[in-house]
Amino acid sequence: MTMMDPLIVFTYKSQHKFSSFLCVCLLMIITFIEAQSNLCRTSCGNVPINYPLGIDDGCGSPYYRHILDCSELGKLELRTPSGRYPVHSISYSDPHVLVVDPYMWNCQDGDNFRPTRPFSLDTSTRFSLSPQNDYLFFNCSEDYVIVEPKPVFCERFPDRCDSSCDSASYLCRHLPECATALDRSSCCSYYPKATESLRLMLKYCASYTSVYWRTIGTSTTTDSPTSQVPEYGIRVDFDIPVTTHCLQCQDPSKGAGTCGFDTQTQNFLCLCKKGNVTSYCKDLDISEHRKASVIAGAVMGVSAAGAVGIGVGIWFVKKLRAKAPITCGVQSNENRLF
Repeated sequence: MTMMDPLIVFTYKSQHKFSSFLCVCLLMIITFIEAQSNLCRTSCGNVPINYPLGIDDGCGSPYYRHILDCSELGKLELRTPSGRYPVHSISYSDPHVLVVDPYMWNCQDGDNFRPTRPFSLDTSTRFSLSPQNDYLFFNCSEDYVIVEPKPVFCERFPDRCDSSCDSASYLCRHLPECATALDRSSCCSYYPKATESLRLMLKYCASYTSVYWRTIGTSTTTDSPTSQVPEYGIRVDFDIPVTTHCLQCQDPSKGAGTCGFDTQTQNFLCLCKKGNVTSYCKDLDISEHRKASVIAGAVMGVSAAGAVGIGVGIWFVKKLRAKAPITCGVQSNENRLF
């Protein structure tokens, strides 16, 4: 077996590393351009997606990253530790997400209770269960659950009032959309303060459902009984973090950008049509104008250096023997990208 000249081996490895480096650089440049050109989607189906929420990574606030998912069919879902739930609507004026839990009891079930599971939220996010939710539990074992009419029970045992399930609840007596759905089953109302409390209730109750109070009309007085109606669903409240950076980014006079974040560092970014900046879109135009001459000079410098490098390379290749291995345009297990 003929030994390969060390000079040829060294040159081959150098060419191999340089080619791989160029491929990686080119891939990074293409990825960066594509990331800049793809702006954040503003809807999923008929549900609007605005700051601080986002369905594309790097859009919205990092506090709500990877929580909403939009399918190819335009179905929006909320991800939680207990599963994925269809999103019915999102309000930004009164920030909340309304989700539907298909495992909860509904009017069609009547006295037939299906297996259910407790709904839970990730406590590390800025989502929280709304106090406007009411929870109804069905067929609870009175050996383990205090099922009593609250007004009477609370007067007799004030220290145990919060732990009782109210059998005299208005919602139990007036089930939304189906007041007579229950013929043989008991109902009581209880607001679990933690997921563990909900799990414990479901251990001794056949099923449960969530009812939220939807505000109707233009009245700003939510305490009035006539301004709200009960509907099935789970209301999940969220915060809208307001920052100077985001307000400047969204300002129409400064380019009307989209608030987002760096997916690596999670630092703020203003997403613009021409690229991403840490301030606002019109600042990008100013920066590009100022840097034009610098970039041009840098390109000329790199071109000159490249020309010198090419000249040296040609001279060096001519010194190689004819038997030097040719790898241009060929992928081996050592130089493939994927």
